[in-house]
Amino acid sequence: MAIFGNKMTKDAQDAKKTTVKKTSAPVKGTAVAAPKAAKMADLYAGTENSSVKKATATKFVGAHRVLVKPLVTEKAANFGALNKYVFVVTANSNKVEVAKAVTAVYGVKPVSINIVCVKGKVVTRGRIKGKRSDVKKAIVTLKKGDSIKIYEGV
Repeated sequence: MAIFGNKMTKDAQDAKKTTVKKTSAPVKGTAVAAPKAAKMADLYAGTENSSVKKATATKFVGAHRVLVKPLVTEKAANFGALNKYVFVVTANSNKVEVAKAVTAVYGVKPVSINIVCVKGKVVTRGRIKGKRSDVKKAIVTLKKGDSIKIYEGV
């Protein structure tokens, strides 16, 4: 803090200390030149096409965290005739993550994805009341020729 004039904030004091440490022989009253900032073009030079190729070539790392399990029910099996498959997904996943996970795990690209949030029922067993857990389901629609082998033994 200065005795006379304006008080310096803590950030200004820290900045002054760091500038004094960086210079070899500071002269009182002279300003220290800041290092030249890199241009945005220099930072992203040569990454226009390579970043797109890397994004499509890599696998989705969190696929096992998004898809919990395929839902094997009678209604879900009937969706198979319409080329739709039902999966239980995590509660915080979205359509984009589900599409990436299905592509990474099963190797097919979905045409569309519908998300359904199912609230758990309140159940009673004698005097004990409880609640079933909430479930988030994803209905994945594939192209005509594509298929996923989930319901073979059902």
